[in-house]
Amino acid sequence: MSRADAIQIFLAGVEAVKPAHFIPQHIQLRGNRIKIADQSFALTDINNLYVAAVGKAAAAMALETEKILGSCIAGGIVTTKYDHALELAYSRTIEAGHPVPDDNSLLAGKAVAELFKKAGEKDTILLLVSGGASALLADAPSGCSLEDLQQTGQLLLDCGAAIDEINTVRKHLSLIKGGQLMQYTRAKIIALLLSDVPGDDLSVIASGLTVPDSTTFKDAWRIIEKYQLSEKLPASTRNWLKRGVEEAIPDTPKPGNPAFNKVYNTLVATNQTALDAAEQKAKKLGYATTILSPVLTGEAEMQARAFINRLKNENNSSPACLLWGGETTVTIQGTGKGGRNQQFALAALCALKDEEWLKNHNIAILSGGTDGTDGPTKAAGAVIDSDTFIKLNELSIDPEAYLHNNDAFHFFEKAGGLIITGPTQTNVMDIVVGVINNP
Repeated sequence: MSRADAIQIFLAGVEAVKPAHFIPQHIQLRGNRIKIADQSFALTDINNLYVAAVGKAAAAMALETEKILGSCIAGGIVTTKYDHALELAYSRTIEAGHPVPDDNSLLAGKAVAELFKKAGEKDTILLLVSGGASALLADAPSGCSLEDLQQTGQLLLDCGAAIDEINTVRKHLSLIKGGQLMQYTRAKIIALLLSDVPGDDLSVIASGLTVPDSTTFKDAWRIIEKYQLSEKLPASTRNWLKRGVEEAIPDTPKPGNPAFNKVYNTLVATNQTALDAAEQKAKKLGYATTILSPVLTGEAEMQARAFINRLKNENNSSPACLLWGGETTVTIQGTGKGGRNQQFALAALCALKDEEWLKNHNIAILSGGTDGTDGPTKAAGAVIDSDTFIKLNELSIDPEAYLHNNDAFHFFEKAGGLIITGPTQTNVMDIVVGVINNP
């Protein structure tokens, strides 16, 4: 029961942040007038309405927009992850690489920049932004190759850097990120953003395509040095960043830059939206429910242990449910396969496996990505419960060995517990669910 309940609670959170729920709340067509967030205008007031959608939820956001606006759309470009495309009537779709950019990412970056250049002063671009766009939409600064960007990106992912740190570097290895895209157009931009970053900082989501950037080349270089990557970087990206530090090339546009006078950014759904829906579901299932704060960040293994400690404190309120939302990091030290959510669940299992406390409590712990993909795997995450501990004994497998090899996927493939949702067409970071039912 605990496992089934944890899965239901997680899926309720995911469902609440799908574009079918939030796009109709922010886009309406009434007769000749279109309302997008707090912007309202008559079709006769503009020449063309274009759509540009980027991120893991891009195709679904564009599809829901087409259902509402239909032939009002003059054209558009949608950039999303492989296997996330949907059939669209008014936009061209490019599927690209994630979490490391590929050739199609460069193609997508060029296509979006060209749309922004083409749009005139009397045109409006509806920009639909979701997580993942930092990799899906790419460009290479002068002297840098795609391979250089790929190598740099992988180094940042493997060292355990936080998403805001990774995106600070990405902004400064780009000519469209960090608000630079706004310098390409004279059109009015209305951006709807689905947040996949802790704190919902608009300048971090998708590396802040339409948002002033308060970070600098010096900040980017400090991050490189913090993780001791300066000697590991390709020479071209190192040289570009160093030139920026020396102010030999312009920095990203800062707050107050007039390029941002014509952009209107609106946050449409967040991890909190998902947590609130998960809480409602848990309460319907009869659980006394608590949403933990602050936002989940930091190393997956450490936070898994912290979560277990909180769960143990719920003894007096069974049945109880704890929810935690955010995004952990994993410093890669092994050669296995997995993702941060599977690592979290496996770390929780390792911390609990010899606990006497388990004998008197029926628990389940689930950690899952709302986008349906956890690292380079087919799983959204994983769940553990009493059945997992039984399997441990039956199969005689050592979870610690899998944990230290960053091989959580193969562990859960053997022991059971992988959460497979397929692409969810949304992305608001991760949800951790812990449920406890005392016998």
